[in-house]
Amino acid sequence: MLRAPYLGVRFSFTMLPSPLAKEIFEMYAERPTRVLYHYTSLSGLMGIVDSKSLYATDIRYFNDAAEMAHTANLLRLEIARRIEQQGAPTMLLGQFREWVSDRLTNGHMQFVASFTANGNILSQWRGYTPKGQGVSIGFRPDVLRKCADDQTFGMGRCRYEPKEQQEIAKSILSAVEALAEQQGENLDPSKRHPSNSFHDVFEEIEGDLLRVAALLKHPAFKEEEEWRIVSPITSNYVETPICYRGGQSMLMPYMLFELPQADDRALAIEHVFLGPTPNVNQSMLSLSRYLSKYGANPRNGLMYCQIPYRDW
Repeated sequence: MLRAPYLGVRFSFTMLPSPLAKEIFEMYAERPTRVLYHYTSLSGLMGIVDSKSLYATDIRYFNDAAEMAHTANLLRLEIARRIEQQGAPTMLLGQFREWVSDRLTNGHMQFVASFTANGNILSQWRGYTPKGQGVSIGFRPDVLRKCADDQTFGMGRCRYEPKEQQEIAKSILSAVEALAEQQGENLDPSKRHPSNSFHDVFEEIEGDLLRVAALLKHPAFKEEEEWRIVSPITSNYVETPICYRGGQSMLMPYMLFELPQADDRALAIEHVFLGPTPNVNQSMLSLSRYLSKYGANPRNGLMYCQIPYRDW
């Protein structure tokens, strides 16, 4: 397993005291009980079977460009509520509002691989697979969780409910305020500009904030029932084994996430759905033969999605 990138440091909830320890523990300690699927193309499937790994992409380069901006917006709304309650903006909250807007969109790197508890849903076929060439690959949740643990990744269920997200935003601000009260303001102008006097506090909480933000998604995506594999935070862009691939308009940073293997070292797949296609019989036959040839036979079989093919 790929332990080298973080020198054996695990995605731990107990290593160091954390202002957001409770929130992180609750979000990442939950264990999935259903098969988790990854949507991809037929060529993507071949790459996964061959490498026995997935691309874990820097979260800021996901197809949905608003990923981290959603958390920043949640925090800005909660800051506005607190400022209104207190009657005037405080130095701490004003600085945090500006800092969050920058760091959640331009800060340290965090790599994520996505899975879903729903392996056969039209919106996923449309959004995440090429027309007529989609598959969703299912993995046993307990084995996938062990792979994450072995590679120092966390694993958590995405949170969509607005009330829950608002409570999480409140907890984040309370943690910032408590830490600021404990550490105080840096008033040394040789170290911090007066407009950045609380940035020492924010930097201390940054890693935990990013871990929480990785699991907060806009409520519009609720039907996806997404689970995520989330890497530790990295600021070392040179020595950490980050790879790059060409995207439509930019280079896409990613890390390899190793998937579960069977005793014969073939990819251990639990179940596969073939997505909507105009050539069901031929596609099912060639896909079945391909998986058999490379020892990646799904333990619970290969199934057609039963969604009529349309020219989307």
